[in-house]
Amino acid sequence: MKVGLLTREYPPDVYGGAGVHVEFLARELRSLADVDVHCWGAADTLEKGVRGHRFDGVLESANEALRAFSVDLSMAAALEGCDLVHSHTWYTSLAGHIGKLLYGIPHVMTAHSLEPLRPWKAEQLGGGYALSSWAERTAIESADAVVAVSHGMRADILSSYPALDPDRVRVVHNGINTSLYRPDPDKEVLERVGIDEERPYALFVGRITRQKGVPHLLRAARRLDPATQLVLCAGAPDTPAIEREFRELVSELRGTRDGVHWIAHMLPRPDVIQLLTHASVFVCPSVYEPLGIVNLEAMACGTPVVASAVGGIPEVVEHGGTGLLVPYEEQDPEAFEEGLADAVNRLTDDRSTAMRMGAAGRERAVREFGWDAVARRTVQVYEEILKSK
Repeated sequence: MKVGLLTREYPPDVYGGAGVHVEFLARELRSLADVDVHCWGAADTLEKGVRGHRFDGVLESANEALRAFSVDLSMAAALEGCDLVHSHTWYTSLAGHIGKLLYGIPHVMTAHSLEPLRPWKAEQLGGGYALSSWAERTAIESADAVVAVSHGMRADILSSYPALDPDRVRVVHNGINTSLYRPDPDKEVLERVGIDEERPYALFVGRITRQKGVPHLLRAARRLDPATQLVLCAGAPDTPAIEREFRELVSELRGTRDGVHWIAHMLPRPDVIQLLTHASVFVCPSVYEPLGIVNLEAMACGTPVVASAVGGIPEVVEHGGTGLLVPYEEQDPEAFEEGLADAVNRLTDDRSTAMRMGAAGRERAVREFGWDAVARRTVQVYEEILKSK
């Protein structure tokens, strides 16, 4: 079986959960199928079996959605000879759809998020949001199978796209490499960043977007115990407006308390693992999250999680077992922020409970979310689709 795996992100250019997903899925799939990865980027920076695609140069200053469509055409042209195409996110779903039509092959699409549930993307894409929404709807409604990364995500897909046959939507959870993501006793990164090892710290890792809810965390941090530090590994802002809001909130917070550390550049994975290991609590304040792979990364490093109870997060974080879940209601952001602060304070104040939850999180990540199982389930979806043709 020859599979064309389509993604925007792939090492060395990974900035979000979808890129992490494809990176590790591709590694495991190669032992089960003949896989060619097609991604955005220059071909000379990529490994064997991975082909980079770039948008046409005349679109250098064009809307991002138009550039994505240009890459999609390049990817679709390269799919000849594949038995099946598997796309990830709207950035490549149109390529999968075109490949299906052009070569008569099945298209499997993994939905890592949904455009109808991310209206704030209009800030980033402008009119391109209408194009990304059209591309996603076209692909998802005609795909042979749609993979949801959680049961919560499956419900969102069927709610957002009621014309889609529910039998075509399969759940395959995200995974985690627990050999790579594991506790690291070294503290060199903490010293380099300037974190006080004698004080607890809450950690956020993610992009500066509306989806990740980091402004809620910064406002919640006003209520944190003064002894608790806040470490923000936050970059890649969606828009200048949200970057300004983030900077202003960080500056305001630093004016009222010390121990606020902002790391704006992308850290190497080993550095992130070290920060995850020594955090007293990892915080995921997302307002929308199909699964939240970063929560799995924190759990695998033995760190308890405080997260919003949205999307697929409750399928990963067991409330009272591996962390604490905080209800989120768009109409009452102050209650959400107060809940985040209370949950973080509870775990930084009760070290024994935090350690118990961290150990349980590590155990659950190893037991239930290995990438080998994810790859086997994905190939089962391929085989079922091909058998039905």
